[in-house]
Amino acid sequence: MAAPLLAAVILAAAAPRAHAEGETFRDVVFADYSEASSSAELVRRMLSPLAALQLKRQMARTGKQLAEQSIKLSEEKFAVYVPSPQPARGYALLVFVPPWEDARLPPGWAPVLDRYGMMFVSAARSGNDESVFDRREPLALLAAHNAMQRHPVDPERVYIGGFSGGARIALRLALGYPDVFRGAILNAGSDPIGDSHIPLPPKDLFLQFQSTRLVYVTGEGDSARLSDDMASMHSMKKWCVFDVQSHVVRSGGHEVADSTALAWALSVLMHEARPDANKLGACRLAVEQELNIKMQELDLLAAAGHDDEVQRLLLKIDGRFGGLAAPRSIELAH
Repeated sequence: MAAPLLAAVILAAAAPRAHAEGETFRDVVFADYSEASSSAELVRRMLSPLAALQLKRQMARTGKQLAEQSIKLSEEKFAVYVPSPQPARGYALLVFVPPWEDARLPPGWAPVLDRYGMMFVSAARSGNDESVFDRREPLALLAAHNAMQRHPVDPERVYIGGFSGGARIALRLALGYPDVFRGAILNAGSDPIGDSHIPLPPKDLFLQFQSTRLVYVTGEGDSARLSDDMASMHSMKKWCVFDVQSHVVRSGGHEVADSTALAWALSVLMHEARPDANKLGACRLAVEQELNIKMQELDLLAAAGHDDEVQRLLLKIDGRFGGLAAPRSIELAH
């Protein structure tokens, strides 16, 4: 009997400890890695096909290899809030990307998170001064993965959010990982998509992103970010992302959402709604036709032997359509 008992004790000690409800835990250390946070998967989802090809060629020339994971979890700290009580269908989850360096729950958020049964997790050393690709993006993905490993989280209610520069990272992750994040809160920070800065992911992922819910929250005195929001929302409409809502906080400046604004954002984010299938279908068809015209132009230039013009147009197509143009764009690049 002693051996099975000892084994049970060892397993219990090795298992990740779920945190108690209604508390904020700081300096939490996670241990589990995921394929989603691997460098190879980040390249596939977050870079355009030609940018990924260029990186691959550069690595081959220098004899270097991408690290399997860029994060050493044993050295990372996270803040975790577990609401009370636990919802019957499992917790919702908000992964928060901050512009600051420490991991903390913004003031006034705990009661709102309790009301919506939503966990909160945020990584330290994930602020605006950190590397986007090597730290901010994989840290957010690892935060989501470990929170879901430790707690009963409803995978259909996992969201990404951020403030200021963190909101811009949240948008990138929502675009590249719509199979992980069902929606995003963009608090005083946003960008257009479908350019060299934020390329479109592979087609299967982008079609899924078109049903992602985006919630913009910005103070009325934060004129620069309001202008960014307008450009971002216009971009979403152009790329057939219609489940978008915005809220301008009266008398607000460039500041993290208060409890009232957060409650509005969560109520919108978690409201179940069906997309207009006809509207979405017509928009997708228009995008596909535009891409086909560009690819036909490429084929004509290639057939005529105008290699320099092919490369120039190929770069423009890659910057605009990203993963939607693959694999044909990769074939022409070779």
